[in-house]
Amino acid sequence: MACAGRGSDAKESFLPYLWHNHPMKESVRTTVDIPSPLYRKLKQHAAATGRSIREVVLTGVQNMLAEGQRAAPLRVQFPLIVSRGPKVNVTNLQIYDHVEFP
Repeated sequence: MACAGRGSDAKESFLPYLWHNHPMKESVRTTVDIPSPLYRKLKQHAAATGRSIREVVLTGVQNMLAEGQRAAPLRVQFPLIVSRGPKVNVTNLQIYDHVEFP
């Protein structure tokens, strides 16, 4: 990519202003309007956890996107524990007669 005013050494490392190097991969710079109260909370959280606002936002976006990729939780079938003992027909009133409740 040819760039006016740059030497041949800089040509290989030059990226358009929208792209910059990140340790893991390329990234895109963008602008997001965040309401002031939410931004203050974001800034406080970042400071409290010792991370940058960028790190907190990226973590939030990654977690949100990962939610759609998680396997659906398994449905539970009742009863969880099947009794092998004799079946007992007891009503709630009979239970209340024998158990004290606060």
